Amino acid sequence: MITELLMCASLAAVDGDTVKCLPSGQNMRLLGEGVPFVSGIDTPEIGSHAKCIKERKLVLIAKGRLKELLAEKGLRVEWSGVIDNTPAHRPLVNIYRADGEEIGKTLLKEGFAREWRPRHRNDWCD
Repeated sequence: MITELLMCASLAAVDGDTVKCLPSGQNMRLLGEGVPFVSGIDTPEIGSHAKCIKERKLVLIAKGRLKELLAEKGLRVEWSGVIDNTPAHRPLVNIYRADGEEIGKTLLKEGFAREWRPRHRNDWCD
Protein backbone atom coordinates (compact mmCIF):
# COMPACT_ATOMS: atom_id res chain seq x y z
CA MET A 1 0.00 0.00 0.00
CA ILE A 2 1.29 3.44 -0.90
CA THR A 3 1.13 6.00 1.88
CA GLU A 4 1.13 9.73 1.49
CA LEU A 5 2.32 12.40 3.90
CA LEU A 6 -0.39 14.85 5.00
CA MET A 7 0.42 18.41 6.03
CA CYS A 8 -1.52 19.88 8.94
CA ALA A 9 -0.65 23.12 10.72
CA SER A 10 -2.17 21.59 13.86
CA LEU A 11 -4.24 18.61 14.95
CA ALA A 12 -7.30 18.53 17.19
CA ALA A 13 -9.03 15.58 18.86
CA VAL A 14 -12.67 15.17 17.81
CA ASP A 15 -13.19 12.02 19.88
CA GLY A 16 -10.88 9.18 20.87
CA ASP A 17 -10.07 8.00 17.34
CA THR A 18 -10.94 10.94 15.08
CA VAL A 19 -8.55 13.83 14.48
CA LYS A 20 -9.20 17.14 12.73
CA CYS A 21 -6.44 18.48 10.45
CA LEU A 22 -6.26 22.26 10.71
CA PRO A 23 -6.62 24.62 8.93
CA SER A 24 -8.44 22.45 6.33
CA GLY A 25 -10.91 21.08 8.90
CA GLN A 26 -10.67 17.57 7.42
CA ASN A 27 -11.60 14.86 9.92
CA MET A 28 -9.32 11.81 9.79
CA ARG A 29 -9.81 8.37 11.36
CA LEU A 30 -6.91 6.77 13.24
CA LEU A 31 -5.99 3.40 11.80
CA GLY A 32 -3.57 2.30 14.51
CA GLU A 33 -1.32 0.69 11.88
CA GLY A 34 -4.18 -1.63 11.01
CA VAL A 35 -5.21 -2.73 7.53
CA PRO A 36 -8.05 -0.64 6.05
CA PHE A 37 -11.41 -2.44 6.38
CA VAL A 38 -9.68 -5.43 8.04
CA SER A 39 -8.27 -4.16 11.35
CA GLY A 40 -7.72 -0.96 13.28
CA ILE A 41 -8.63 0.71 16.55
CA ASP A 42 -11.90 1.73 18.17
CA THR A 43 -12.66 4.10 21.02
CA PRO A 44 -15.96 4.92 22.73
CA GLU A 45 -18.50 6.91 20.72
CA ILE A 46 -19.27 10.53 21.46
CA GLY A 47 -22.64 12.23 22.02
CA SER A 48 -25.78 10.55 20.71
CA HIS A 49 -23.73 7.69 19.26
CA ALA A 50 -22.84 6.52 22.78
CA LYS A 51 -24.97 3.64 24.05
CA CYS A 52 -24.76 4.46 27.77
CA ILE A 53 -23.51 6.97 30.33
CA LYS A 54 -20.36 4.92 30.91
CA GLU A 55 -19.45 5.21 27.21
CA ARG A 56 -20.09 8.99 27.32
CA LYS A 57 -17.63 9.26 30.22
CA LEU A 58 -15.03 6.95 28.63
CA VAL A 59 -14.97 8.94 25.38
CA LEU A 60 -14.07 12.09 27.30
CA ILE A 61 -11.14 10.28 28.91
CA ALA A 62 -9.96 8.81 25.58
CA LYS A 63 -10.36 12.18 23.83
CA GLY A 64 -8.37 13.86 26.60
CA ARG A 65 -5.51 11.40 26.18
CA LEU A 66 -5.56 11.81 22.41
CA LYS A 67 -5.46 15.59 22.88
CA GLU A 68 -2.33 15.20 25.05
CA LEU A 69 -0.67 13.02 22.42
CA LEU A 70 -1.55 15.47 19.62
CA ALA A 71 0.13 18.29 21.57
CA GLU A 72 3.52 16.57 21.26
CA LYS A 73 6.16 18.02 18.96
CA GLY A 74 7.38 16.18 15.88
CA LEU A 75 4.20 14.30 14.90
CA ARG A 76 4.01 12.82 11.40
CA VAL A 77 0.64 12.10 9.71
CA GLU A 78 0.55 9.41 7.02
CA TRP A 79 -2.55 8.75 4.93
CA SER A 80 -3.10 5.10 4.04
CA GLY A 81 -4.55 6.11 0.65
CA VAL A 82 -8.01 4.91 1.76
CA ILE A 83 -11.11 6.69 3.10
CA ASP A 84 -13.65 5.11 5.44
CA ASN A 85 -17.13 3.98 4.40
CA THR A 86 -18.98 6.55 6.53
CA PRO A 87 -20.84 9.55 5.08
CA ALA A 88 -17.94 11.71 6.34
CA HIS A 89 -15.47 9.92 4.01
CA ARG A 90 -12.63 10.35 6.49
CA PRO A 91 -9.11 9.47 5.37
CA LEU A 92 -7.69 6.53 7.34
CA VAL A 93 -4.40 7.73 8.82
CA ASN A 94 -1.55 6.79 11.09
CA ILE A 95 -0.01 9.49 13.23
CA TYR A 96 3.52 8.81 14.42
CA ARG A 97 5.16 10.33 17.47
CA ALA A 98 8.72 11.66 17.33
CA ASP A 99 9.96 8.31 18.72
CA GLY A 100 8.23 6.43 15.87
CA GLU A 101 5.38 4.98 17.93
CA GLU A 102 1.98 5.24 16.24
CA ILE A 103 -0.61 7.13 18.34
CA GLY A 104 -3.39 4.57 17.84
CA LYS A 105 -1.04 1.86 19.13
CA THR A 106 -0.28 4.06 22.14
CA LEU A 107 -4.02 4.38 22.86
CA LEU A 108 -4.39 0.58 22.58
CA LYS A 109 -1.43 -0.09 24.85
CA GLU A 110 -2.69 2.37 27.47
CA GLY A 111 -6.25 0.97 27.41
CA PHE A 112 -7.99 3.99 25.83
CA ALA A 113 -8.79 2.05 22.63
CA ARG A 114 -9.67 -1.51 21.64
CA GLU A 115 -8.98 -3.47 18.50
CA TRP A 116 -11.47 -2.96 15.69
CA ARG A 117 -12.47 -5.49 13.08
CA PRO A 118 -15.36 -5.68 10.58
CA ARG A 119 -18.84 -6.49 11.87
CA HIS A 120 -17.66 -6.33 15.50
CA ARG A 121 -18.94 -3.58 17.77
CA ASN A 122 -17.03 -3.01 20.97
CA ASP A 123 -19.32 -2.81 23.99
CA TRP A 124 -18.15 0.07 26.16
CA CYS A 125 -21.13 -0.30 28.50
CA ASP A 126 -20.22 -3.65 30.08
